[in-house]
Amino acid sequence: MTSTLERGDDLATTRVTGRLDVALPGRLRVRVESRSLVVCIGVLAATAALMVWQLASGDFPLPLGRVWATLSGQGDPGEEFIVYTLRLPRSITAVLAGAAFGASGAVYQSVTRNPLGSPDIIGFTFGAAFGAVLAIVVFDAADLAVTAAALAGGLGVAVLVYLLAFRNGGVQGYRLILIGIGISSVLASFISYLILKADIISSQEAFIWLTGSLNGRTWDEVRIGLVGLLLLGPVLVALGPGLRMAEMGDDAARALGASVDRNRMTALGFGAALCAVAVLCAGPVTFVSLAAPQIARRLTGSPTVRVIPSMFVGALLLLASDTAAQKLVPTADLPVGIATLALGGTYLAWLIAREGRSRIG
Repeated sequence: MTSTLERGDDLATTRVTGRLDVALPGRLRVRVESRSLVVCIGVLAATAALMVWQLASGDFPLPLGRVWATLSGQGDPGEEFIVYTLRLPRSITAVLAGAAFGASGAVYQSVTRNPLGSPDIIGFTFGAAFGAVLAIVVFDAADLAVTAAALAGGLGVAVLVYLLAFRNGGVQGYRLILIGIGISSVLASFISYLILKADIISSQEAFIWLTGSLNGRTWDEVRIGLVGLLLLGPVLVALGPGLRMAEMGDDAARALGASVDRNRMTALGFGAALCAVAVLCAGPVTFVSLAAPQIARRLTGSPTVRVIPSMFVGALLLLASDTAAQKLVPTADLPVGIATLALGGTYLAWLIAREGRSRIG
């Protein structure tokens, strides 16, 4: 479909390609794909509906009318405790952590040019987990100290894997993945050693944290996730065009003026930091960063993974997994990590089989 505008002898032609140009303050213009916008709105609506259902259901169910009344400040003390202390922080934490996992996974899959190149496969989730477990077990740390240790662990592993994978002036995706898997195995053995050598209370605390859980989440985790997304998310979105250019190949991207190595290193660093933030909020929940970008890519019909749709899908995926973990066995409030592990393992097997068939074909 083509629309034309005639001015004297000039003929300006604008092709309608399903994209919207949005003018922002100043001279900044953003091009938004219509299908991606529709998908994001639909996923956002589904996330909001699921959050409301989580607030209303549980051991002490509340009618939707009472949920709205409590949110508007008209609930009784018991309803306010259930909504504001027990349920709302958990739901918001799931959304924020899922969005952080999704964005981080999109960046790493774009850098590695491989759907298997997610932080939990490469090993950056294990880096954050190792830092936190080391702080808990060895130094008996809590709160801010554990937060700092997890951030340091995630960033440290990101730098180590990048340096080991760097060769001949660049980083190849398959080397990044293979080295990351090796680092993950080493860190997993260290984590097991720390847990075995710790006292029973510290080992139980570390083991529960390693499973990945949203049980007992408070407004402290909400603040951590919100600050992390507000500070790191826009940087990853801004790096998106440069990373998509690099997917065409380093030489082609450099010819177009992109700073490939600088963009890649910046993306890995900020992606690792955002993944560490998600781990702090929900623990090392597996497979959300792996599955969310690929699900978003298929929903939007995009040839490459995008950060913003991956954030929306990641939020919905983790919230839905937490809801399933709560409802499948009502008598036992299962950690969300168990649900994502079961779903993600199935997805990973399918993805590997599909990639193998496509390469053979």
